[in-house]
Amino acid sequence: MPTRRLDVTTWYLEQRDPSDLKPARVPSVPVAIARAEVPSPELSRFLYTAVGGDWYWTDRLGWTYEQWRNWLSRPGVETWVAYRLGTPAGFVELDPQPDGEVEIPCFGLLPAFTGMGLGGHLLDVGARRAWDLASRWPDRAPTRRVWLHTCSKDGPHALPNYQARGFRVYDVQTGPETVSHTPPGPWPGARR
Repeated sequence: MPTRRLDVTTWYLEQRDPSDLKPARVPSVPVAIARAEVPSPELSRFLYTAVGGDWYWTDRLGWTYEQWRNWLSRPGVETWVAYRLGTPAGFVELDPQPDGEVEIPCFGLLPAFTGMGLGGHLLDVGARRAWDLASRWPDRAPTRRVWLHTCSKDGPHALPNYQARGFRVYDVQTGPETVSHTPPGPWPGARR
């Protein structure tokens, strides 16, 4: 597969207090957000590839079933799924870390559900769940910081959405990266 070099900018963002979270407007279309309480490598891999396929999400593509299961089975890891009329529309993943920190390593919508106002709402709910994570995991320290990162390979609305929800940039890094000429898509041959 042909590749190219490009400079990729990565923004690291954080909230240091629950009051930093700026609520999103409620979407004009019905949406339900529920926690996937049973660790499911199949569901998580589907969401990862369906959301990230157009944005060069490749870090986990080579993971085995066992690697997915180990990731999802760690205490405190949560996947929250947005459903539009019963169909998965997007997800937000929470990864608890030491000292009361929670990372949002994955967040996004499936392509068919963008432009409906769901992204801000899903991020709002996901950040709230990050802030109250210890209420569901009694062995966890209360959350003191929620953080995430996005980069110039992500969708154009990612950074503005994070900032609109009250996440503040605390670091920016730019460096060269080799990528294929086109993102991988959700499955081989699925390019639109």
